This record gives sequence, C-alpha cells and structure tokens, in this order.
Amino acid sequence: MHDRTVARTALLTVPPPSDLPQQVERALAEDIGTGDLTAALIPADRGGRASVITRESAIICGRPYVDACFASIDPRVQIEWRVHEGSLAAADQLLCTLQGPARALLTGERTALNFLQLLSGTASAAHAFAQLLEGTNTRLLDTRKTIPGLRTAQKYAVRVGGGHNHRLGLFDGILIKENHIMAAGSIALAVAAARRASAAAGAAGAAASDIPVEVEVESLAELRQAIAAGADIAMLDDFPVPAMREAVQVNRASARPIKLEASGGVTLAGIREIAATGVDYISVGSITKHVRAVDLSMRFEAQA
Repeated sequence: MHDRTVARTALLTVPPPSDLPQQVERALAEDIGTGDLTAALIPADRGGRASVITRESAIICGRPYVDACFASIDPRVQIEWRVHEGSLAAADQLLCTLQGPARALLTGERTALNFLQLLSGTASAAHAFAQLLEGTNTRLLDTRKTIPGLRTAQKYAVRVGGGHNHRLGLFDGILIKENHIMAAGSIALAVAAARRASAAAGAAGAAASDIPVEVEVESLAELRQAIAAGADIAMLDDFPVPAMREAVQVNRASARPIKLEASGGVTLAGIREIAATGVDYISVGSITKHVRAVDLSMRFEAQA
C-alpha cells in the first residue's frame, strides 16, 4: 500500500480549476524564459530518474499541476504517483517517481515543486481548521486573500483540504462591506440596490439573479438592520464570542432568520468555540494569505 491515512476530501472528486493549463504555462514561462541555460549543459540524449519526497507531514495537493508541468515541457516524462490527491503523507514519505529526459526533469523541477508545495501547504492549513469543525453544523470558508494569479489554484486546494469556497471574486457574489454601506447611505439602501440589480439580471436571463446578498455587520444593531433589509447572510466582523452567541439568538428570534458567518482573527485554538455559538459559516483568510509551503525535495539520478 502506497497511501497513508486518507483525508476526508480525498474520498470525493474535486475537479481541478479550468484555468490550470494557463497557470502552468505562465509559471513555466516566467522560469524558463528563452531557455534553461543550465539544463542545456546536459547531453540531450541523457535520461534520468527522480523521486519527490516530503520532509514533513502534509495533506498532498497539486498532482494535476505537476503532471501538467512535465507534460508541457516533454510528454516523454512518466510520473508514478504513490499518494492520492488529498491524502495525508508522513514526513520523508515518497510522493512520486519520475522518469524521462534528464533535461526535462531538471527544467521542470522548480515549477512543479512550487505548485506542489504551495498547494499542499494551503490544503494542510484548510484541513487543520476543517477537522476541528467535524461534528458541528458550521462550514469552513476561505476568502479572497489569495496569492495574485493563483486564486483558483488555492481555492481548489482549500476544497481538497476539506474547506469550502466563499465567492471566487467580485463577479460572482455580493458582499456589502463598511465602505459600500457608507457609499450607498445605509444597509437598507445598499441591500435594496443589490435586489434591484438582481431583479434586472433576472429579467435579462442572467444567473446573477440567484446570487445571495451578504452584509458585513459590526454590531447587533447593524445585524438587525441587515435582517430587516432582507439580506441573505450577515458577516459578523470581529465579534467577540459572547456577542456571536447573542447574534445567533437575535437572528433565531427574527421573523426571517438568515445565515450567519463569523469572520476576523479566527485561530485553530478558538474555532471550535466559535462554531459552538451556532453560526453557519466561519471564514479564515489565513488559510490562503499566510500559507507556508510544505518542505519537499526532488532527488535526481542520471541514467545512460
């Protein structure tokens, strides 16, 4: 058996992002440029074999990116994976072996490992939070605090790690924050404008008419305003835990309860207590913003 303990999400199919080929091509282009000057020193007919190991325990994520990197450089490279996407690997565990032209293996090493270590780090961070929510009715959400150009890749890794995606960008979700409220004039006016925009989109046959309206609130008074305005979700921004409990009670006592999302300063030590308040979602920006790459290593062996 090659795989170790399998993460919960590894049992499910998480489709890679549709823009994966473009992300890989951009990454290769910025690294290779006009050509790999060092790899060119190796005879073109020289073969090679390499193995990739992880030096620390991690949820492995990024296999499709590694495959795409080497397929783009030289389709003769063969990769044998020893772990499933989303599985938990132990320190010093062999992740995969590669065989093919030596130049291709050495040229693709850095870009492939960059994807694998970054996405494994993101998936591992998401898994650490998600497993603390097991047995509750609260979902872990990511945010838009991602590495520029790699948002879909990191959000894919969050799903592999057991989390859920918030909106992908400004184009597929309405989140009315403090500055939007100030510009619109009030929570009620901002929500009304959102509803008019949705109605107009629906009349035109656009899918935007089905997008829920979320409002960021900073007090119980603003929460009541958001509920009265007809919002679908309220984000409890930096609420202390006692205030979250009160917010849940206020919401449940309303004629039209809405979904509640806790956000701001969430840590591994505190997430279970937040979930116990009864909020529906907890968003954690650090999963993608403060991600630490997993320590990986590729060992190369030349072949005649």
